[in-house]
Amino acid sequence: MKIKQIVVGDLEENCYVIQKNGYAIIIDPGEEAEKIEKEIEGCSLVGILLTHHHFDHVGALCYFEQKYHLKHNTKIEEFFYEVILTPGHSKDSVTFYFPQDKVMFTGDFLFQKTIGRMDFEGGSPEDMFHSLQKIKKYPDEITIYPGHGPKSNLGQEKKYFPFYFPNL
Repeated sequence: MKIKQIVVGDLEENCYVIQKNGYAIIIDPGEEAEKIEKEIEGCSLVGILLTHHHFDHVGALCYFEQKYHLKHNTKIEEFFYEVILTPGHSKDSVTFYFPQDKVMFTGDFLFQKTIGRMDFEGGSPEDMFHSLQKIKKYPDEITIYPGHGPKSNLGQEKKYFPFYFPNL
């Protein structure tokens, strides 16, 4: 599986294009549809995944749904992944885990050395606490690809969990 990170929009949101066997998925098509579309050339776009619906993650969503006749967050047969409900930053936050490749796309739930803001509408410290409890059960060697900033490693990020919530 090949992962391309495309930084888009004024908030420098990380959009990802995943390619495998001639197929592609877009994760969080924030803005700049043409920039994203260049990265899927030579592949069949078979899905769009959204980690949550904040404006900086969905700016080019309608473009891709309409042009490729796709709906976001539907099952994609060509790729094996789990959907993990990880509310806290928003009510609809999810993490996409690709166990065969040991990668997670965490959106604005989990970043390098921090977690997502919880002061937006739909954010919840209680939900964030429970989401972190859930995610800490996954293997340390998983690479995380966040919605902003550089990628990281889940084991490294788990070290910071007690600073966010001392009882974690």
